[in-house]
Parts: sequence; C-alpha cells; structure tokens
Amino acid sequence: MKTSRHTRTADQTPRIRRTSTTQKPSRLRRGRRWIARRRSALIYNALRGAAYATGAGTIGLGFYLIQQQI
Repeated sequence: MKTSRHTRTADQTPRIRRTSTTQKPSRLRRGRRWIARRRSALIYNALRGAAYATGAGTIGLGFYLIQQQI
C-alpha cells in the first residue's frame, strides 16, 4: 500500500536536527551579512552622492567667485 505525503506515520516523518547553529546570529554578524548582500548598492549610492556633492561644491564655488568679482 502506497501512502501519500499527507498521511505519513510517525516513523516516516523526517526529523529536524537541532544544533547550536539554530541559535540567532549576533547583531554584528547580521549587520555584516546585510552589508555584504547590499555592498554594490551601497557603493553605487556612495559614488552617486560624492558626484552630487562635487557638482554642488563646484557650482557654489563658481557663484562665490562671481559675487567677489561684482
């Protein structure tokens, strides 16, 4: 007789091993994993922010120099 997966007996049910790896990872480890997963996005946004800051600084310096000439 063939049993379906919904009618397994207790002997046929796979056991889940509980080891020390099932503990919740530390906050530092979770932070490192989060950064590792999003590293390319973080680098892209940092470079984009640096480009905006450079452009804004250049424009500001240009206007300052123009005001000094007037």
